[in-house]
Amino acid sequence: METVYVLIGPTASGKTAISGILAGMLDAEIISADSRQIYKNIPISTCAPETELLKRIKHHFVCEYELNADFNAGLFGTEGRIRIKEIFSGEKKALIVGGSGLYVKSIIDGFFTDETKSGEIRRTLEERLISEGRDVLYKELMKIDPETALKMDSGKFRRVIRALEVYLVSGKRMSELQSISDNIGFKSVQAGLLWDRKELYERINQRVEEMLNNGMVDEIQNIKNSGYHYKTHNSLNTVGIKEVFRYLENELTYTEMKSLIKQNTRRYAKRQMTWFRKDNRINWVNINSKSNPGIISESIYRIFVK
Repeated sequence: METVYVLIGPTASGKTAISGILAGMLDAEIISADSRQIYKNIPISTCAPETELLKRIKHHFVCEYELNADFNAGLFGTEGRIRIKEIFSGEKKALIVGGSGLYVKSIIDGFFTDETKSGEIRRTLEERLISEGRDVLYKELMKIDPETALKMDSGKFRRVIRALEVYLVSGKRMSELQSISDNIGFKSVQAGLLWDRKELYERINQRVEEMLNNGMVDEIQNIKNSGYHYKTHNSLNTVGIKEVFRYLENELTYTEMKSLIKQNTRRYAKRQMTWFRKDNRINWVNINSKSNPGIISESIYRIFVK
């Protein structure tokens, strides 16, 4: 059975630079497991790989989908496994790189499919959300699928609605469907970049400064002028982009916006690590600001091919 290699880590951990080296060592194509880099027109805001790297190493799921595209972890897993088969048929290796834990899980472990979707049921639930309120829907989910409900914040109403939709369409609980692995067709080896929290947070702060200096505000202004908004397009409902929209709409000063992006990105990194630490299959590699990317890549390569 073929092996797929996986490089994970929180935001600003250096995955992009190291993945470029690793892909060369492995003769691999890269599959980006980033829930926002898949979209076009926001490369600065999502820290998409530079053009030079994209030309040198073939990447999948980078700047491919329009901002109004309906994309999710289930679709990513399904489409990603198709592309992995194509990569293998071309006698290349596949290197999954990303920080979106749900996307990584979806592609290497399987995930519930889009057969559990229904636009009509979704609309009905959204209407109930307005008329009955979040608490009523959350309590309903607690009765149907307490295992799933207890894992989510009742305020995360999109997730509550999705879990109810899954049950109403399939007759099965989301927790039940998630426990059923698809026929993946490959095995995986995972390596993760482990930073000291304080040093990682300093990197995050510095990267936010660089993103803003590179034109992040203008990038968001352009898509705003085109009619896109984080309140109406899920592709934009993410850390960094939301704060810039609020600045452009005079809800925040520039200084407040920058501070909030840094704070929320640090919180996001903490949530990422909480997710990843639950997976004991990940081989962690310690890294710091003085680490040589080439040496780190060699250490990860040895983990992959041992």
